[in-house]
Amino acid sequence: MPTQLTSELSPTPGSSFEATAPGGSHATSASYLERRAWIGEYFDRTASAAWKTLTSDAPVSRVRATVRAGRDQMRHTLLNWLSPNLHGVRILDAGCGTGTLAIDLARRGADVVAIDLSPTLVDHARERAEEAGVSIDFHSGDMLDPALGTFDHVVAMDSLIHYDLPEMIAALEALAPRVRERMLITVVPGTALLVALRAVGRLFPKADRAPAIVPISERAFRSGLLGSRDLDTWGMVRTRLIERGFYRSMAIALHHSSMGGSAGAAASRRS
Repeated sequence: MPTQLTSELSPTPGSSFEATAPGGSHATSASYLERRAWIGEYFDRTASAAWKTLTSDAPVSRVRATVRAGRDQMRHTLLNWLSPNLHGVRILDAGCGTGTLAIDLARRGADVVAIDLSPTLVDHARERAEEAGVSIDFHSGDMLDPALGTFDHVVAMDSLIHYDLPEMIAALEALAPRVRERMLITVVPGTALLVALRAVGRLFPKADRAPAIVPISERAFRSGLLGSRDLDTWGMVRTRLIERGFYRSMAIALHHSSMGGSAGAAASRRS
């Protein structure tokens, strides 16, 4: 994917962020706001065309084909952790991109709210939903916006992976009070190569690189979860690592205690 940003300065919030002004009740930290702006700017202005191609059936390079295959497997994993019948169930697709997962959820009957930082990607997603004949409530903005309402489930596939662990935990803390049952997310466990690439990337100006993927191990995430008082009613009950070529990501299922999940649980199920 392209790695050149449109400005040498840290991007300032544009149309993607109209509902999420700095200092809003759901803003977790100044670093989160800066990171959010960088991610939104990159995917909206630099990578939107490449992302649209990657999430379609169009021909791609061998490297991108492995990423596409990995993302497809991850999407099916998260879908398999939900009921095949989602009629009457309200779901937030947090970081919907071009809408592939949101469309799958809507086809199962879910009442889907889909949001992404990139208005351009949301426009692509809206077009695809219309072609698929499904109704989805699309928004461009911040997944943490409380105006989106409450949900039975939240699915955040590869949308929190650009944030450091404290920011990721803070984002889940902001979402948790508005979620009744499940939060399905992904993290990218670190490898020696990923850590090295991230270190090298820091040597370049921010304007010359894409938002980095932040490696977070399952153990580190579990520790962050256990250390959060605001997530003490949530348990990490299932994980699955997906590895396909250049794609490597771990699915994590968090369940509310009303479903039998508890943050104090020592074991998680791998499937």
